[in-house]
Amino acid sequence: MATPGGTDRASHSLDKSITLPPDEIFRNLENAKRFAIDIVAKVRSFDHTHDSDGEPLYEISVQEEITARLHFIKFENTYIETCLDFIKDHLVNTETKVIKATGVDKEDEMTCLIKGCNFVLRNIPHEAFVYAKHADSEFRFQNTHPDIFPYLLVNIGSGVSIVKVESEDKYERIGGSSIGGGTFWGLGALLTKTKRFDELLQLASKGQHTNVDMLVKDIYGGAYGSLGLTGDLIASSFGKSATADKEFSKEDMAKSLLHMISNDIGQLACLYARLHNLTRVYFGGFFIRGHPVTMHTITYSINFFTKGEVQALFLRHEGYLGAIGAFLKGAEEDNPNQYSWGENYAGSSGLMSVSPDLNPMQRARSGTFDMLEMDRLERQLVNLPLLQDPSSYIPDTVDLTEDALAREYWLYCFEEALDGVVKRAVASQRDQPEAAERAEKFRQKYRHKLQTLRHQPFAYGSLTVRSLLDTREHCLNEFNFPDPYSKCCIVMVVNVYHCFFIERPWLVDAYNQWIERLKGPPHKCALFFVDNKLLIRGTEVVLASNSGPALNDVTNSELQIVTERIAAMDPVIQAAVKEDRLTLVQSGSSSPCLDLSRLDKVLATVVRERSTDLVVIEGMGRAIHTNYYAMLSCESLKLAVIKNSWLAERLGGKIFSVVFKYEVPSKTQGQY
Repeated sequence: MATPGGTDRASHSLDKSITLPPDEIFRNLENAKRFAIDIVAKVRSFDHTHDSDGEPLYEISVQEEITARLHFIKFENTYIETCLDFIKDHLVNTETKVIKATGVDKEDEMTCLIKGCNFVLRNIPHEAFVYAKHADSEFRFQNTHPDIFPYLLVNIGSGVSIVKVESEDKYERIGGSSIGGGTFWGLGALLTKTKRFDELLQLASKGQHTNVDMLVKDIYGGAYGSLGLTGDLIASSFGKSATADKEFSKEDMAKSLLHMISNDIGQLACLYARLHNLTRVYFGGFFIRGHPVTMHTITYSINFFTKGEVQALFLRHEGYLGAIGAFLKGAEEDNPNQYSWGENYAGSSGLMSVSPDLNPMQRARSGTFDMLEMDRLERQLVNLPLLQDPSSYIPDTVDLTEDALAREYWLYCFEEALDGVVKRAVASQRDQPEAAERAEKFRQKYRHKLQTLRHQPFAYGSLTVRSLLDTREHCLNEFNFPDPYSKCCIVMVVNVYHCFFIERPWLVDAYNQWIERLKGPPHKCALFFVDNKLLIRGTEVVLASNSGPALNDVTNSELQIVTERIAAMDPVIQAAVKEDRLTLVQSGSSSPCLDLSRLDKVLATVVRERSTDLVVIEGMGRAIHTNYYAMLSCESLKLAVIKNSWLAERLGGKIFSVVFKYEVPSKTQGQY
């Protein structure tokens, strides 16, 4: 499935054509069924004196796809004629093509916007973020809440629409204002003679509003304590211009205007949020578009009027909501919401820097995406039912976005390991003559991703070891290397057995407590990622393994074969399989790490039906890089041998330190 989304895209040279690398966009175009286009108003004017002639808007390549995929690209509607030519040449040549569009009364624009917003909130972790201008990390990504409803969507276009969203199909426009982005642009143009929206924001970023605005201290000589008003609070927007006999700079007027409109919108949003008892407020629309100045002023306004009780939330993929919604509306017969979807890091551009020091014409739409790809996952993913509090669960142990030292170390590690990954990829397909060429393309693409993340660690949400591994897997798959370890002879050794060759006490050592627990009654059911030993105690065992290949981790299909062969030799295993006391289930993951909020729905059902009361998580990826601090509602074991000296030192140990972490939720302590 291919979906070009038509919001805005800036070109470095501002030429009239966009040339994309052939392996970047619209793969498998001939097999695509539906196309959705979000047509929005142009938000700035251009000087086209440097337009290029004869260059195509897109370069197309066709390759076999094994996954349903959504492709999105943003372009200025200045290029609408070229876009229509593209549609004519490529998208209407067969009866299977269906085209949906917003902005031209073909699909309801607000419906598409809401559907798109629901889709990204449900499917993309770290979709929403808080913008903190003066913090070390300017983006603070939010955990995806299991239940995304209800929320308030404040869409700031020419005017403002405030929408209360209660469910997938229930929403209501509860208010709005004629004072919005168009007001800022129009009044700004009159005041500064600047016609370009981005240029107006650039002026505002350099301005000082206190030169134009009248503050509380200008009236009272300081704070107005009895009313709780600080001296620096704006008492009257543009108040000084009425009495001062002087000219005001364009920058100061633009900044004052931006504050006036942002404060008005912020207060309006807060009033509606309180009226409807809503705590989640998302802002979008062309007035936002990732601009640091607008995000900062909106954030300040929300913080002020709610005294910090409500946060202003922004969306990484805000510019694609209309196109995503148009696609979903057009694909309702296929029920796309029955699947889970995941962002493909290999085909997505990533969030760009929003530094106001950079010229907005040179920073690719002020922080918004140029391209986005979403893959349909084979299974619906849900939370592990045993998470103590799904809304506060954070899979990753270290956020590399905020930890600069750890970030630099792991980026260096992944870059150093690149040659080895390339060699394994080629070795896995020795019979393919073009494998070396594809592997070299993988190397270039992944290295480029690492370089991007070094400068923009927030590009795909919170940067973690897990996301670095996922990005590498996505890039390998992009060049048809689904399993670089497929030709390797893998000897499966369980790390927990290594423990007994290492002198105690271990780095984390709850072994004695675990032995004491085993003297008590057996567990009803244990969810395992590695071991079978509890079968002899009468405990049912669920073995969860990866759905797809990742490094040399065993997959579910491989584990099925291994278990069958072991059962032929081991009567305990054989009996457990026959009596349905040993169950093999896919985890829904294709990563060496583990996100307990995105597991196969079938696995979650099995866990619930079998009253699972023990979870065993083993290995560095699953128990150290992720889930080290995960709180479960049942007993858990987290086991690993730390095979990285830097990480071991970070945790207070040395290489080959052992982690044997046995945890019991407080409500069950003392029962055994």
